[in-house]
Amino acid sequence: MSHDPGALTAASSLPATPPPAAPNQFALLRQRRFAPFFWTQFAGAANDNLFKFAFTVMVTYQLSVSWLPPAMAGLVIGALFILPFLLFSATCGQMADKYDKRALILWVKWLEIGIMGLAAAGFYAQNVPILLVCTFLMGLHSTIFGPVKFAYLPFHLSERELTGGNGMVEMGTFVAILLGNVVGGLMIAVPEAGARQVALACVALAVVGRLCAQRIPPTPATDPSLRINWNPVSETWRNLKLAHQQLAVFRSLLGISWMWFVGAVFLSNFPAFAKEVLHGNEQVASMLLVVFSVGVGVGSLLCERLSHRHVEIGLVPLGAIGMTVFAIDLYFATHALPPHAGYTLSGFLAQPAHWRLIVDLALLSLCAGLYSVPMYALIQMRSQPTHRARIIAANNIMNSIFMIASSVIAGLMLKAGMSIPQIFLALGLANAVVACYIFLLVPEYLLRFIAWILSRLVYRYKITGDEAIPAEGPAVLVANHVSFVDAVLLMAASPRPIRFIMDHQIFKVPVLGAVFRLAKCIPIAPQKDDPETYERAFAEAAKVLREGDLLGIFPEGGITRDGQLQPFRGGLMKILAQAEADGLRVPVVPMALTNLWGSYFSRIERQGAMTHPFRRGLFSRVGLNVGQPVAATQVTMDGLRERVAALLGPRP
Repeated sequence: MSHDPGALTAASSLPATPPPAAPNQFALLRQRRFAPFFWTQFAGAANDNLFKFAFTVMVTYQLSVSWLPPAMAGLVIGALFILPFLLFSATCGQMADKYDKRALILWVKWLEIGIMGLAAAGFYAQNVPILLVCTFLMGLHSTIFGPVKFAYLPFHLSERELTGGNGMVEMGTFVAILLGNVVGGLMIAVPEAGARQVALACVALAVVGRLCAQRIPPTPATDPSLRINWNPVSETWRNLKLAHQQLAVFRSLLGISWMWFVGAVFLSNFPAFAKEVLHGNEQVASMLLVVFSVGVGVGSLLCERLSHRHVEIGLVPLGAIGMTVFAIDLYFATHALPPHAGYTLSGFLAQPAHWRLIVDLALLSLCAGLYSVPMYALIQMRSQPTHRARIIAANNIMNSIFMIASSVIAGLMLKAGMSIPQIFLALGLANAVVACYIFLLVPEYLLRFIAWILSRLVYRYKITGDEAIPAEGPAVLVANHVSFVDAVLLMAASPRPIRFIMDHQIFKVPVLGAVFRLAKCIPIAPQKDDPETYERAFAEAAKVLREGDLLGIFPEGGITRDGQLQPFRGGLMKILAQAEADGLRVPVVPMALTNLWGSYFSRIERQGAMTHPFRRGLFSRVGLNVGQPVAATQVTMDGLRERVAALLGPRP
């Protein structure tokens, strides 16, 4: 590949038709658009950690460096690796938007080979200054690759693949971190030959990464005319302002940074926790790292299955709740530990009291995976493609700041006399506060969590045809009205937020009324009863479509009392007429909720809604059938009602 920066702007054309969606996240590993990229980032993450851990062990145990005492080695190496994220992330984010991402990956992999060649010389000569320079340069390598990594995925994966793809990358990253640390520690410990083995392994991994990158498909620049701002401070501030225009994206940046804050506290305290609290040796400390890494990987992979292959941010509150619960229980689990000193790994595992602690740590890290993957997917899906990489770069800076802050705060807490279990307890409580803050500022997280609970735990909810819901742009979703939770079930089917027009009376229902107000549903009343509310509803509906969002309507005007589809009222035609006057092309998507009649949240003969909770049993089957969009110019109320009736299927 040419090293001329101009070559980076070259963009090869992609196939005219996108490849069919992979049936699951593991099938992506057989496809060129994902597999070479996955193994490239896997090799890079493994190399980072093999190099850093081997270097740390060598300085701590094998060399005597007067100006770098062993107690400071890990902190100095970690700080040098993070420093490029603070200095260069803003610039690297611009490069990822301006240049072809494949070309940029190839260039950075050549850079990695050069860095590892220099590092090999440093290991052979046991030259600490050279290895410190390489630590900084490997941090720069990761700084360049980070924005490219997260901007690449939404270019090649569909919305239905994005959660699974992110889950695979997150899992791969943590497995690579784990393997890099383990292999690096084992290699450097080999008498006399350890440094040479590490040197060869680092160069070999860099070459493997470069070979994998060769098969990455072309990924054209999203903003080739961008003029790079070399001032990292002003550029970072500008990117954060861009992200702040979409509150869900900005709060997701904060949420991800908080997750790294939590993770950094746990990872940095594992050695001392194993020694001082668990009374275990180095093997026990390594086991904690293994459990944490595997837990995050499993949680990341579960996201696709739990989300039914959508970007499901309803999993974020579930992950946050789990992180809090298991961090707190981890504190209480330390109170039941048997008094002992010097546990080996086998001796530690032989004690039943220790298994509660291991389970807490595994579930806490699993919940961290559930928490982070949907946030990354949401940022990728909702950020403007032209500056997506720059927003990711700004997030990397925030992550670095949060991780540095975690070290400082945890250090101050230890200095103040707090024990490590008390720090874990404080972290669990703080996580609850931070999660509540984020979810109240962006209610969409909480609403999607409620929708996820309802559609997964209250009902067995089957959705067909949901790919017909437009992935972008304004649209009107039209459905029959069967129960008090129809809107919540439609939320669960759509990867995008929906603003609903709903009868003003439903807002008076306890709990549900609060949920619908939180969802910013639009109340509507009959024109003869409340003309002001009537006109305000249509004005707000027009605004929703002008902003390019989804509008949900139940044109029957109220919940059915006999289970039959009622006549459609004409308010939709007024909305479509206003959209046409605004110059908008707004498709109408017919939908039919099935088998809800007679459930707890619907009315039924001689019984009101929400009486007799188990009258249909637990996990009753309900469904949603989504039809093909209809152009606004072809919509008639009778024709639309016929489409919804056809989606309902024949009556028994």
